[in-house]
Amino acid sequence: MGALAGFVRFAEAVNDYVGRTVAWLTLATVIICATVVFIRYALQTGYVWMQELYVWTHAAAFMLGAGYTLMANKHVRVDILYARASPRKQAWLDLFSTLVFLFPWVILLTYFAWPYVTHSWALYETSSQVGGMPGLYVMKTIILAFSGLMFLQGLAICGRCILVLNGQGHLAPPRAVSGLGE
Repeated sequence: MGALAGFVRFAEAVNDYVGRTVAWLTLATVIICATVVFIRYALQTGYVWMQELYVWTHAAAFMLGAGYTLMANKHVRVDILYARASPRKQAWLDLFSTLVFLFPWVILLTYFAWPYVTHSWALYETSSQVGGMPGLYVMKTIILAFSGLMFLQGLAICGRCILVLNGQGHLAPPRAVSGLGE
């Protein structure tokens, strides 16, 4: 059980690091968007690449931060049964929902995104807009990174559930995450 707890710590450390790092993209998004608005209305001009950049930074923050959100238990949940359940029942619900909903969805997303991303890399795809951002293939790769981080966090959730169901929940790190959004 110690190795399983170690894996849970590792997986959650990865998502914690990525989530805290990409959180700064939210600030970048706001600054870039404000700059676009200023340039457009005060200077009467604009840059397509800059308009795309704030959309890309927002998308990257959202997708790469999703594993952190799931780890911190800040995702959307139907709380009808979960909130009143004992920790053991919560573990069963988490295990069931991860195995039945999260993993199949992430696997399907990866399956369908893989050719989409590899084709984009083969073309070194750029924005379809004149003056748009280069490197659209890098942005599309974030779909696969999203899948990987969500799958990793799903494994951590399953590991945590197994620890709780075996009476070893104390080996897993605490779920509460301080800092962002608190």
